[in-house]
Amino acid sequence: MERMWKIHQEISAGGFPNCQKLSVTLEVSPKTVMRDIDFMRDRLKLPLAYDPVRHGFYYTASVQDFPMMKITQGEVAALLLAQKSLEQFQGTPFEQPLATAFRKLSRALHGQMEVTWHELEQALSVRSSGTGLTDMQVFDALARAVTGGAEVTFAYHKLSGDAPETRTVQPYHLGCIEHQWYLFAHDVQRGAVRTFALPRIAGVEQTGEKFRRPQSFSLAKILEGSFAVFQGGNAKRVRIRFCGVAARLVAERSWHPSQKLHVGKESVVLEMQTGLSPDLQQWILGWGEEAEVLEPASLRQALAVAAQKTANIYNRSIRKTTF
Repeated sequence: MERMWKIHQEISAGGFPNCQKLSVTLEVSPKTVMRDIDFMRDRLKLPLAYDPVRHGFYYTASVQDFPMMKITQGEVAALLLAQKSLEQFQGTPFEQPLATAFRKLSRALHGQMEVTWHELEQALSVRSSGTGLTDMQVFDALARAVTGGAEVTFAYHKLSGDAPETRTVQPYHLGCIEHQWYLFAHDVQRGAVRTFALPRIAGVEQTGEKFRRPQSFSLAKILEGSFAVFQGGNAKRVRIRFCGVAARLVAERSWHPSQKLHVGKESVVLEMQTGLSPDLQQWILGWGEEAEVLEPASLRQALAVAAQKTANIYNRSIRKTTF
């Protein structure tokens, strides 16, 4: 497209350029130039013709805008929403390339849209809460290790740990799940793939060892059966009944690839095949009294214990206030 844009400029200037002259300017072969011109005439429908007297190409009609790309208003809106969603990459090594890409798209779309980027920005937005706080130096070091196949060591603070512990890993993949960045890596000491939350990683250093990510590695398989990021394992049939406002909210979204919704008059039952992970339990508890686990019994019992502990905390507060 860049070559064709330059060919268009040469022809529009009225210089009657030919393939030989253009090949020198563009530093490609004359055959390549001829293929570009054929594409411009046959696919982009530009009024191109060859003048045998002046030995060069010209336009038989006025060309106001070079048709770099045609795009609908809906597609432009989708691109803008994607740009908004990518704001989480600010401060990362991907920020500059992404910004450059969208600037190029904006220039290429000039004259092809009925609305401007500014007008769309006033009409559309993306907002999220609970976005993970990631040290950009950690992200950068891990991104380089993933793409370069470099083994690294770092200090990692487990959720249940009292102090950070040293881990040596072979980084396979960086993924953003539920607004939080995670590293999926082969833990050398444990001999298995483990998941690490980036906010709890510090002091990333390369060990000097290189590795190749196994062809058998699949993030989809690792997260198969999981509700969010915790590895599922032993996925079970889970059924949850939602009532009140929660019923309507749950029915409006997709929560899991395996989900099935059974809509009643006053409630909705969400059914899915997933592991009984901590993130699933926290999600259910977040709906309060409007969510009730129907099965499995083990999950129902675990939530009953967690809910009772929560109730005890607030009951103590009530007693203190009363007396």
